[in-house]
Amino acid sequence: MQPAESLLVKPNTKCDSITQTDIHPMETNIVRSYEWNEWELRRKAIKLADLLTKVTHSVQTDLSHMRRENITQTWPPKDAACQSKRNELLEGLKQRLSCRIDQEKTKLHSLSKDIWSHPELAYEERKAHDGLVEFFRQEKGWKVDSHFKLETAFRATWGAGGSEQRDVVNVGFLCEYDALPGIGHACGHNLIAEVGAAAALGLKAVLENTKNLPVRVQVTVLGTPAEEDGGGKIDMIREGAFEGLDVVFMAHPSKEDAIYLPCLAEHDVTIKYHGKASHASAYPWEGINALDAAVLCYNNLSMLRQQMKPDWRVHGIIKHGGMKPNIIPAYTELEYYLRTPSRSELSVLKAKAEKCFRSAAVATGCEVEVEFARNMYDNMLRSAALEELYMRNGKTLGMDFTDENLLINESGSTDFGNVTFVVPGIHPYFYIGSNALNHTEEYTVAAGDERAQFFTLRTAKALAMTALDVLLCPELLQRVKQEFTEAKLKEDKMLMREHAEQSEKHC
Repeated sequence: MQPAESLLVKPNTKCDSITQTDIHPMETNIVRSYEWNEWELRRKAIKLADLLTKVTHSVQTDLSHMRRENITQTWPPKDAACQSKRNELLEGLKQRLSCRIDQEKTKLHSLSKDIWSHPELAYEERKAHDGLVEFFRQEKGWKVDSHFKLETAFRATWGAGGSEQRDVVNVGFLCEYDALPGIGHACGHNLIAEVGAAAALGLKAVLENTKNLPVRVQVTVLGTPAEEDGGGKIDMIREGAFEGLDVVFMAHPSKEDAIYLPCLAEHDVTIKYHGKASHASAYPWEGINALDAAVLCYNNLSMLRQQMKPDWRVHGIIKHGGMKPNIIPAYTELEYYLRTPSRSELSVLKAKAEKCFRSAAVATGCEVEVEFARNMYDNMLRSAALEELYMRNGKTLGMDFTDENLLINESGSTDFGNVTFVVPGIHPYFYIGSNALNHTEEYTVAAGDERAQFFTLRTAKALAMTALDVLLCPELLQRVKQEFTEAKLKEDKMLMREHAEQSEKHC
């Protein structure tokens, strides 16, 4: 390369007289056929320098703006092309997930039908338990704990293991499989088990063939017995079965597709009255009538209803009312369910009901035992983020969700409510092809009908798709956890306030 000075043309020199030694060879074509002097060269150089300064400033400004945008950018990316590509990939994964569930439909139907055909009561679901354990043992890659915390509970896991792996996101699917006395699977728990198993299989199928996931994943299936009576999930919570889970999913059969139904806090209570037997005709004055106490208790609670809030529920039966009409009953027993929309209100209702129980004993001269069940069912903490995702996925699969405002009076209780105070989760309801009502013989038939299969697998797909959305968007998982923390804090404050008010009244 020649020195810079050689690039300058001598003043007043005609271009056609310039030789190869007067200018750098690369500039020969530029100056050919022109006559120009040093001043013109300098003017052009200044103009070029000014232009470079402007370009440099513009580039620096753009880079600075890009850096500022990167600091606040959230996932999914704002760029339309990138967003479109992400959506396309996600939809492809969801299609593969659905296809895998469809491929397993015969096996899944067989699992559900077997549970339905052999109904078992709470804590005695041995055949259903064994069938689910064997189902996952036959599936490649699953590690199965056959008696996890409870005799008829189980756990099946797949994915990145090790509790020391803090970057692992653990997604859980819950299976129920206990039946009702006398009418079998009138609540469709055989379908709940099928949904949990199908969703887990579908999610695993896409995750094990997908690279570069934003998080490491573990899929957990928990078999949870005794929902109808006793509260198996509450026992499992007490034993630490839900530790390490980040989010949980399950779905319950109903007569409509609903993102949520009012889930009330509930506590079972048994009341036992002890009197004194005597001949009812010869010398009734020698007896103490325990049936009178039971009837008075029943009437006390009926009178209480006038002062109960509209969304409180009290219902019960007399389980034992005496032996024979000519014997003054020495023993009677009642069982009641007490329900309110929140844990804090339930403590208020329990205090009022207990006064009804004990006052009946005082009035009749009986002794009374008031035994509240070991486990109290909590109301459910909702997750708006998970509900929105599930509804979106459900609609793409053809679900027609019932307006929540139309279902305000359809309420029940479940031990899944207690789970939502430990880990965020979702518990939607799904149509099974029948308008029959839960806990009826007609619903038992519907839960075992082959027509329920399409709707059951559709629900499993929606749950698995929702789990996939959470796993592929870490920011969304953080939103779910933040909602959970805020909702739990709000409930805890309400409970503390209610306890403080009750303490002041007793003082």
